[in-house]
Amino acid sequence: MRYLLYFILVFVAITAAVFGLVGLPGHLSRKPPLEVFPDMDRQAKLRPAQPNGFFANGLSSQLPPEGTVVRSAPVATAEGAVYAYQDVAFNTGRATGSTNFVETNPMTVDAAFLGRGRTQYDISCAPCHGALGDGNGITKKIGVMPAVANLHDQRLVEMTDGEIFNTITHGKGLMGAYGPMVAAEDRWAIVAYTRALQLSRLGMPEELSAEQRAALKK
Repeated sequence: MRYLLYFILVFVAITAAVFGLVGLPGHLSRKPPLEVFPDMDRQAKLRPAQPNGFFANGLSSQLPPEGTVVRSAPVATAEGAVYAYQDVAFNTGRATGSTNFVETNPMTVDAAFLGRGRTQYDISCAPCHGALGDGNGITKKIGVMPAVANLHDQRLVEMTDGEIFNTITHGKGLMGAYGPMVAAEDRWAIVAYTRALQLSRLGMPEELSAEQRAALKK
């Protein structure tokens, strides 16, 4: 009986000590919390644009070392240089300050750009949508993705370039988002190549020039 009493007294003392240190749940205190693992909440650092004695020029913000690649380097578009943080059609697929998708690709579409789009399409899109864009990619053939969009469907043909870009960026349905994996310029290149695939099937001979029609007959 005496040992049980000692045990109870020790348990009460330890419990009181613990609550005295950490407090009750929901209890507010002006004292700093007891941190067993600080998890790097506080660490030595230099704040931007503040003077300090660490660097020779006394500034916290330094230019990147020579030869490094700047992450926020601008991309040349038909409307000029664009940075990744700007709220413009090149980054969003929408008209600036609006929720409306842009009608046409903001990039200059030429043979080189279409070639880039084909390369990126073959890497990211062809496994599901197929090399022809008809939705018969390898994932459908092996039963992993039984339903894949046919890029030649009228609904997709009538989509604006901005909406296709938005779908590539954020995904839709079972399709994942490719924005984090494919650069914006390459996504626009994929849009341009998608239009080329659609024209290859839906285009009419009378839309070609005389030279192109003659070459087609050969």
